Amino acid sequence: MRTKKICLLSLRGSCLLTLGLWLGLMPTLQAQQVTTDTLRMTLSECIEYAITNSYTRQAIRLNEEVTGITYEQSKMERLPQVSASATEGVGHTKGNDAAWNGSYSVDANVVLFQGGQLSQTIQQNHLSLEQATHKTKQYDNELTIQVLQTFLTAVGNDELLRYQQAVLTASEEQLKQGQERWLAGDILESDYLLLKAQWMNDRNTMETAAANKDNNLIVLKNLLSMELTQPLELLYPDAVESMTYIPTVETLLESAMTTLPDIKISQYDVKIAETGLKISRSTYFPTLSLAGSIGSGHTDFTGYADQVSNRFNQQVGLTVSIPIFDKTKTRSNVKRSKIALQQAELEKKQTEQDIRQTLLNEHSRVVIAQKQFETDKVKQNAYLKSLEAYRAKFDSGSITAVELLQQQNNYIKVLNDYIQSKYEFMLRRKILDVYMGAG
Repeated sequence: MRTKKICLLSLRGSCLLTLGLWLGLMPTLQAQQVTTDTLRMTLSECIEYAITNSYTRQAIRLNEEVTGITYEQSKMERLPQVSASATEGVGHTKGNDAAWNGSYSVDANVVLFQGGQLSQTIQQNHLSLEQATHKTKQYDNELTIQVLQTFLTAVGNDELLRYQQAVLTASEEQLKQGQERWLAGDILESDYLLLKAQWMNDRNTMETAAANKDNNLIVLKNLLSMELTQPLELLYPDAVESMTYIPTVETLLESAMTTLPDIKISQYDVKIAETGLKISRSTYFPTLSLAGSIGSGHTDFTGYADQVSNRFNQQVGLTVSIPIFDKTKTRSNVKRSKIALQQAELEKKQTEQDIRQTLLNEHSRVVIAQKQFETDKVKQNAYLKSLEAYRAKFDSGSITAVELLQQQNNYIKVLNDYIQSKYEFMLRRKILDVYMGAG
């Protein structure tokens, strides 16, 4: 029996050796070239591609353009409105022949004073335009975080898949050798069946990892507004060791509260509400407008030129419209504007409070994620050493094959936890950079 156990160990030992060689060659595998029809993209390239091509972002940019058109149009309201008209007709009365007559005029009018309403409307539309640019930046941050999460999840699944493929390759070789040794009578059938069961489990695990990777890539392509069938390979991000520095809570709050577009948007809401109140109050004041016109006409076509010349006229006048009683509409509008301003101020305070809470939570999460990553890293190394010790024990015949396989499965689970915690920490750390305006 001792001899059969040692034979089985040699098979598992070859599996571990293959796995060790694969882990050592992993950087080389990652650097291999792919076919020309496959896009190879880094994390920053994916973010840039998403911001450039995202359908949702393009729609937001169109809203920004519409706001710009509204602003430009409001500036044009200061200019006079000019219109021209020409009328030609025929008239007939009892006892008179039908006669042609016509009139021509050019009219212009401009508002000189409206209680500051025009100026405040222009100001309000300008504020709305500036706010729209921050709304675009706000979506850029949201999109960046979504790409970060999906990219790093996909890369983590890819790393797991490569690992599972190496495990499956080793299991297949081990199963082949085990069958040969079982047929030769070197190991028991139970040992061979154990190897076969392990191979089937490794195959299912690899297929699950492949499906997870493919699903994450589809989600990422959708975020990038990329053709979903486009072959895509993700290039691994910078080493996690370059992200170990975590800013203090004070630094995070100071930076984020001055750069986050969410804060800017709430500040603009207050300014827009303030100008809205001024616009409402402007209707208390009189409206002064200037109007002018030139015109001419004729009664028939006899001496047409002389008639048009003789009837040429000019007119200019000022109009003052004084509000006296408008059924309290202005007062009601002012009250509503005051309430809108108060609501904007309260929403601004709540937004700042919510963002502070989010920042504190994110800082706490990145600290926890870092500690978990460091713990899993130590744990992974420890389980690897333990597996090597179990292999030595099995070699000496002091443990069974079942115990050795259990220890290897434990190591695989710990390694999976390590990979997941690594990319979770990278995600949480990069989210802080986005909040600080460095993402």
